[in-house]
Amino acid sequence: MATTHTPEFSLEEVLQQAARERDIDMERWIAALEDAMASAAKKQHRIKAPVRSTFDRKNGTFSAFIVKTVVEEVEDPQAEWTLEEARDHDPEAEVGTEIHIPVSTAGLGRIAAQSAKQVLYQRIREAEREKIYNEFIDRVGEVVNGTVKRFERGDIIVDLGRTEAAVPRSEQSRHERYSQGERIRAVIADVHTQPKGPQVVLSRTDPRLLMKLFEMEVPEIYDGTVQIKAAVRAPGERAKVAVFSRERDVDPVGACVGMKGSRVQSIIRELRGEKIDIIEYSEDLVTFAQSALAPARITRVSVTHPGEEPHLDVIVEDDQLSLAIGKRGHNVRLAAELLGAKIDIKSESDVKGEVADALADMLHLAMSEEEAAAGAAAAGTEEAEPSIGGTDFMAALSKAFQEAEAEDAPAGTGQEAEAEDAPAGTGEEE
Repeated sequence: MATTHTPEFSLEEVLQQAARERDIDMERWIAALEDAMASAAKKQHRIKAPVRSTFDRKNGTFSAFIVKTVVEEVEDPQAEWTLEEARDHDPEAEVGTEIHIPVSTAGLGRIAAQSAKQVLYQRIREAEREKIYNEFIDRVGEVVNGTVKRFERGDIIVDLGRTEAAVPRSEQSRHERYSQGERIRAVIADVHTQPKGPQVVLSRTDPRLLMKLFEMEVPEIYDGTVQIKAAVRAPGERAKVAVFSRERDVDPVGACVGMKGSRVQSIIRELRGEKIDIIEYSEDLVTFAQSALAPARITRVSVTHPGEEPHLDVIVEDDQLSLAIGKRGHNVRLAAELLGAKIDIKSESDVKGEVADALADMLHLAMSEEEAAAGAAAAGTEEAEPSIGGTDFMAALSKAFQEAEAEDAPAGTGQEAEAEDAPAGTGEEE
């Protein structure tokens, strides 16, 4: 086989130094150089058949050769030979073996060298990206600190030291603005293998960022005494966190708030003023719903469709309706997401109006039936039958109609709970 000698220096030592500098495995470097040499030889000699190269570590030399596979019936003339053709080069060749035809690597031209350089860089980039992927894929959900390096098409490019990461526009809070060189803290949301651009995707809007910040600020969460059951966010506006204590003598909400709110305020500052409601988790859906809709005070909660996605009918006092819904609907939407339920909120006056309308319709129907029955009896066309519009019923219905106007709220259906002293969250009221 044709070889190229390099007596002036030790290629093995050069490769070892390059591998150390880029922190890439030595075998990957050698494989990259072999691919580069094969590409250069193929380019130089204009060979269409597959070309392979090997590196002899002892002599520091490369060998290149065309590869032909011996087959019974040739389908690809560039890569295959019949047994008869193969035995012209190797009398001991058999079907399935490979025949190596030496290719000279001496005197490779500039174009061939450029081709080798491109292949080498490509293989190195592939090795580096694979290394980054393996390093960060197990860190998804972890919070990292970096420095804003530049901006590309709305994305924030962050320097993490060993590599660059990106905070896509979709993962940025619309209330936050960063400058080049500014420190940024974000959660690793994803790591991908696409050939271009940063592989590590960071997020400032992911609920996992909020959960990790609580874990960093609250020792009781870090050691497992207090657990975060769920967290939801409207980035930059409001967040809700449901917490649960594994020990009776530990108040989960108080532990997260901290002395004079010190712990939660630290997180609020990190999230640039995002309001946070800390809610005690409860297995009882009604109790949990009353807490989740904080800071509004809830009058009544009815579970009308228990199941995988229950439907909650919530009644509040008139002055609590806007608070329960929240600015741009954030409060009720986050509560629904936290509970995994659909929520329908109504004020007491709305409910009383609906009941009054329903009773009025019933009264009108009853009166119509009574008049029809009386007319039929007078005409003698048929025997008058008992009607729901009898005198006793009419009196009772009229009384019920009058009482409904004085009642504060109607009776709900399904599981209900009165919330005279409904627990409130710890976030600021909107």
